[in-house]
This record gives sequence, structure tokens and C-alpha cells, in this order.
Amino acid sequence: MFNEYFTMSEEQAIQYAKEKLTIFDENEALACKEIGDGNLNYIFKVFSTESDRSIIIKQSGPVARISDEFKLSPDRNRIEYEILKYQDELAPGLVPKVYQYDPIMNCTVMDDLSDHVIMRTEMINRKQFPKFSQDITDFMVKTLLLTTDVCLEHKHKKDLVKNFINPELCEISEDLVYTEPFSDNNNRNDVFPPNTAWVEEHLYGDDALKLETAKLKFEFMNNAQSLVHGDLHTGSIFVKEDSTKIIDPEFAFYGPMGYDVGNVIANLIFTWANADAYGDAVHKAWVEKTIVEVVDLFREKFLTTWAEKATEYTANYKGFNEAYLESVLKDTSAVTGLESIRRTVGLAHVKDITMIEDAEKRARAERMVMMAGKRFIMERGAFLTGADFLNVIKGVESQF
Repeated sequence: MFNEYFTMSEEQAIQYAKEKLTIFDENEALACKEIGDGNLNYIFKVFSTESDRSIIIKQSGPVARISDEFKLSPDRNRIEYEILKYQDELAPGLVPKVYQYDPIMNCTVMDDLSDHVIMRTEMINRKQFPKFSQDITDFMVKTLLLTTDVCLEHKHKKDLVKNFINPELCEISEDLVYTEPFSDNNNRNDVFPPNTAWVEEHLYGDDALKLETAKLKFEFMNNAQSLVHGDLHTGSIFVKEDSTKIIDPEFAFYGPMGYDVGNVIANLIFTWANADAYGDAVHKAWVEKTIVEVVDLFREKFLTTWAEKATEYTANYKGFNEAYLESVLKDTSAVTGLESIRRTVGLAHVKDITMIEDAEKRARAERMVMMAGKRFIMERGAFLTGADFLNVIKGVESQF
């Protein structure tokens, strides 16, 4: 039955688990629920009705669920499987365990994280996670720095670049992050009507900004620095009070490591804007503290890990570690800005912003996020500490 690809139903996912997996007993009664992940894939939770055993089957189709305009290689499932295995070696306990990859059905079998919750949802609901800053910076430093030429034998690193080339999903990022949000020459942008004139003036009409985004796009396409997750936002993070799990690395490829760090910071800014719109000073202050911690802990752990793990001879030249880190933080600032803008006016929005019911407050939240984004892009290189990043956010708050 599973010798040729087709998109599975819930009943077929149960049959797949019985025929292809050894996780459940032979005659164990199973049930299934398709839980979905939004834009790209089909996610099935298969579970026993007789025990606490359960697994996730994640299946990739040839087109994205968000739009059949996006033709995708099913190889992204292979990439995700191999990346999760590798990330678990680099940062144990911070990603779900994977058990099997099926190249015919384009699916991966992995841990069920039903005891965790999606971080974006919980943050919108004003939940706070004291371990998050430590966990996410552990994950980023270990999976990013340890996969660079600083720490890897160079030929091995080049083999990884080749193995994880991901052109179809990179093209999505090149279009949706670096190109479309800054131009009205496409019909996929989705601008909140009260901000249409503002966007036309401050994004579409800003030639200096567009020049910088062109430079950044070509850096993204040509800087095979590190094995990046590629989509590291709060919707790709499962959390509970004592645990953080990073999921969905199907956009992973060798690119600039600041792409991951900037995505994390931008998505914290969305939560900050949501708390501001609803007047929740307590949660807003916690998010501000978390933004500062993420930047500063990343800096601290980066330099410590460099001192412990750098194997490249020239990487130990005096001052090179700081110079390299500054370039990473420059990229981090740029991506913080790009992600802030594209999630506001582009095709893929975030609930932190779209759920703001008051139109005037939503318009203000969007303008704050986009104006901060412009500063992060245009002044990248000026923000080297958590306080520097926070000062930009507080600065735009006073403008609107």
C-alpha cells in the first residue's frame, strides 16, 4: 500500500503505523488525529487507546498548503530528519527524537510533544517561560557555531553544505523575506488597510531601504556560514515550564547564522507589540527582559564556546572571535528587521499582530514593528548588546 507516494488520511496514517513501525504492539488499538502545522505539511498524531504510546508522522506534499504557487521538493523531509538527528547530537534534549524517514511516502516519524505547547500561542496568552533564554541560546550557539569552519574540518563542512542544499525553500525565503515586502510589484503582500499609505511611503517608496535589502538578499544567497534552522520563530518552538523543543527545521540550509538569531528576536518583538496593544505592562516587561537576555547570553556563550571548540588555526588570532561575533550580530540586526517587516505586510502574518481587534491599536503596533525593522536594517552594525536592541524598540514606542 505504501510503495508509491500519496497524501495520507487519518485512517491511512494508522495503517502506516501498523505496517511500517515497530513502536506499537502488533494488535494494539490505535487512533489518529491530523493536527496540522499550518503552511506546508500534514501532521498526524497516531496514538494507542490502550497505553500512553504515541508518535507523530509528518508528511510533506509536492506543494505548500498555504498556496499551490509554492512547488516544493519532498526532499525537505529528508533534510528535516537528518537535521533533527544532527541537532540532537549537538544540542541534546532541545529537539524531538526522530525514529524513521520514509523517502517513498516523504514522511518522518518523531516524538509526540503533546505535553508541550506552541510558544507563540502561550506567549499571546501571557505565559512566561523562565528557562527559554537559556535554552534557546544553548541551542543557537551549539547548532550554529559548531557547524562553521571555525569548528569543523573544512572538507567535512563543505560536504554538509552540499548535503543540505535546499533551493526550493530558500527561494521562498528569498521572495517572502527579502523581496516582496519592499515592493508593490507583486500581488501576494497583504497590507492592513489603515497602514496602506504608510507602507507605500516608508517601505515601497524608500529607495535607500530597498538598496540595503538587495545587499542583504545577496548575502543570504551566498554566505554558507553555518547550518541554520531557517525558520526559527515562536511557532516553531514547543515549550513547557521546564523544557524547550525546537521543531520544523525543514527550511534548514547553510547560510548566515544571524538569520536564526534575528528570527527569534523579531518574533519576541511581535509578542511585545501585542502586550503593548492590550496594555499588559507586566508581560511587556518580561518580553523586554527576555530580548536583552537572548542577545547577551548568545554573546557570552558564543565566545565561551569559541574558546573551547575552535579548531581552525587562524580563528585563534587575537581579536578574531570578537570581529566574527560582531559580523554575526550585524546579520542578526538585519534579519530582525526583515522578519519584523515581512510578517507585517507580507504573505505570512503572525497571530500576535492579527489578533489585535482594535484597528487603531493594530495599526500602531504594526507601525512600531515596521519602523523598528527599518532601523535594524539601516543601522545594522550599531547593535551589539541586548540593551542596544531594546533601545530601538523603546525608541519607536515613543514615536507612535
